[in-house]
Amino acid sequence: MLRSLGQGQVTVGDEDVRVTALRTAVSRLRRQLALLRADFPDRAVAEDELADLAAMTAHGVPEVSRLHRSLLLIVGAIGSVSALSRGLTEVRQAVELFGDPPRR
Repeated sequence: MLRSLGQGQVTVGDEDVRVTALRTAVSRLRRQLALLRADFPDRAVAEDELADLAAMTAHGVPEVSRLHRSLLLIVGAIGSVSALSRGLTEVRQAVELFGDPPRR
């Protein structure tokens, strides 16, 4: 079971469950986007950012500020595409597991 935010990471085996959740959500949204036939102006932005998120999850725990930046770009790129709303919500929830980015 996940601990509350701020109480440290939870692992299953050798992997942080937040990373697993993010990897799963990103993979699912990438598949949904690939199956979507509609073209929209920022599709390439969404595809690139999802690829970046996937790469981040392959190398341990990602930097929180980079996660939030990628999420903002993805939301801006596909936020109005209703067919992707469920997948986008799952990615957002997975990013939120990492907490807020550090304040500057």
